[in-house]
Amino acid sequence: MNLSRRGILSLAAGCTLSGWLGRLATHAAEQPPVKSCILLWMAGGPSHLDTFDLKPEASDKVRGEFRPIETSVPGIQISEHFPQLARQMQHAAILRGMHTVESDHQLASYHLHTGYQKRAGGIAFPSLGAIVSRELGRADFPLPNFVCLGGGGRHAMRSGFLGPDHQPLDVLDPERGTDNLAPLAGRAEFERQFEVLKRMNAAFDRAYRAEPARAHASALERAVRLMNAEQKRALDLSLESATNRDRYGRGSFGQGCLAARRLIEVGVPFVEVISGGGVGWDTHQGNFPRTKALSAEVDLGMSALIQDLADHGRLDSTLVIWMGEFGRSPQITSGGGRNHWARAWSTVLAGGGIRGGQVIGRTDRDAAEVVERPIGVTDFLATVCTILKIDYKRPNRAPGVERPIPIVDTSKPTNIIRELI
Repeated sequence: MNLSRRGILSLAAGCTLSGWLGRLATHAAEQPPVKSCILLWMAGGPSHLDTFDLKPEASDKVRGEFRPIETSVPGIQISEHFPQLARQMQHAAILRGMHTVESDHQLASYHLHTGYQKRAGGIAFPSLGAIVSRELGRADFPLPNFVCLGGGGRHAMRSGFLGPDHQPLDVLDPERGTDNLAPLAGRAEFERQFEVLKRMNAAFDRAYRAEPARAHASALERAVRLMNAEQKRALDLSLESATNRDRYGRGSFGQGCLAARRLIEVGVPFVEVISGGGVGWDTHQGNFPRTKALSAEVDLGMSALIQDLADHGRLDSTLVIWMGEFGRSPQITSGGGRNHWARAWSTVLAGGGIRGGQVIGRTDRDAAEVVERPIGVTDFLATVCTILKIDYKRPNRAPGVERPIPIVDTSKPTNIIRELI
């Protein structure tokens, strides 16, 4: 959903950012304390060897072009193209033991978002954002409890069987926010028309009890509630200073991180920000120039986000996750690229009250296999739920399905990453 209208800017006239955001933040703080989550999704699968698990002793065919740099935590090194994040490593934990059986983009993205490998018997499983919306969100909150920012495929970022109330608000361009939400007609006329439509929808529902009609009515209700919400101004980045916007980086990802921070501050419990829409981190060719450019963009946005959350006293209650669907192959291709690699890769967590300043898991000399502390997808998502104080074993019910469905697939042994908690 893309939004720019004079009406929203006029609402901001005479109201300082600090006053507006302060009021909404104070109101959010008065609600029962819950945790929130910002997922930074690296679409395409970033190379772990060129970001957070460099192997300077490996052969030329594996090592790559980037050098490791020291961080704020002695002994932990990351890519030279994350210099800002390196200064904040005391807040973060690198999971170098990630592994999965899926090396297809869509299947792996679905697995990482839902905790399930694929649809089973026609069941569409909910993504992490929808789960957080259901478990931690507020039904009376004017904004959706799940917001997705940035371009790129969203097949895995859906509510599944949890239904339309937990679908994300999709903002394709964070710089434009929600500028198309102002009614075209006058407010009184719009409300009259909407009341007529609601009565018609209600009559249709009583007659046919059709789930698609209910989903349509729910989407309309959510859209109108959003149109009238003061909190939607969290998506109006023109209210931020030029200096602060520059700190995050002026690209879609950096501005998405800024919008994510603002949304968390007004009470949205889950925000996903996409980096690398399109080809993105899928670096079968030209891995090094593309990874360098994407890393620089992510470094600005992610480090500014963590710093601001810390400065505003929200880092301990906000879990920030950096991840993609898998890593990249140790062997460099003839086109200077790296192929898909699911057997060993890295994820980074920061904030949320975790124990930062550590590396969990280890790969071999070429970062091809996990040799210490392997972490599967269900281990990872069960841990994320635990950090957010969600019972990952709690069953949900899907329409038309008799058996209970746990939030995370527990049909196989699941090991919480206790080192983080």
